[in-house]
Amino acid sequence: MKLQGKCALITGAARGIGLEFARAYIAEGARVALADVNGEAVRAAARNLGPQAMAVDMDVTRQDSIDAGFAAAVAELGRLDILVNNAALFSAAPIAEIARTDYDRLFAVNVAGTLFCMQAAARQMIAQGQGGKIINMASQAGRRGESLVAVYCASKAAVISLTQSAGLNLIAHGINVNAIAPGVVDGEHWDGVDAFFARYEGKPPGQKKQEVGRAVPFGRMATAADLTGMAVFLATPDADYIVAQCFGVDGGNWMA
Repeated sequence: MKLQGKCALITGAARGIGLEFARAYIAEGARVALADVNGEAVRAAARNLGPQAMAVDMDVTRQDSIDAGFAAAVAELGRLDILVNNAALFSAAPIAEIARTDYDRLFAVNVAGTLFCMQAAARQMIAQGQGGKIINMASQAGRRGESLVAVYCASKAAVISLTQSAGLNLIAHGINVNAIAPGVVDGEHWDGVDAFFARYEGKPPGQKKQEVGRAVPFGRMATAADLTGMAVFLATPDADYIVAQCFGVDGGNWMA
């Protein structure tokens, strides 16, 4: 029960990695607000997790929605000790075909959403006066460019940079800001990624997914559950002296 008595908010928590983190945090004793733009799905997810979970409608591209979502979570939970910035979008296209609308959409969610959710959490944690933990979801894509994934790579590089800057700024208030950089994670998200590569590389559906899975040194793609150990660790007092770092949980894809 490493998180007994702690209260967390996780964005993008209706499915996938965010939902798996919520499940892990609850198992460790936390109460969790699951936030997502898909209200119906996040309410169903919270019901399935039981009384330690609550649902919050939140669109991280809208400041009024962020403000209302954090206020609702704090009103229900009583406080906020942990934020996981997990909400994100993916897109792929050759440089000559990138649409400005696509760029704006990804940066609104992946970068601005991360920043202004961090801000909302930090304000609450500073007011509480007992520190806190903020965990941003970066990616191995944020550590390198990729031919067809310029916008997504740039957005995740920005998440790593934001983590460093916020970590240095907020540790003065006892708030640890760190990031997790997954590699390739199997699930509904990667089915969509595979479709982009099928389109631009002329591969049959499923082939790219098989190729990247085989290329992981560990021998397979990750599952969302493979990331929960780091997510729990960074939320505990065991990580109190860790500041502004980005941890690869990627089966050996990237060596830092």
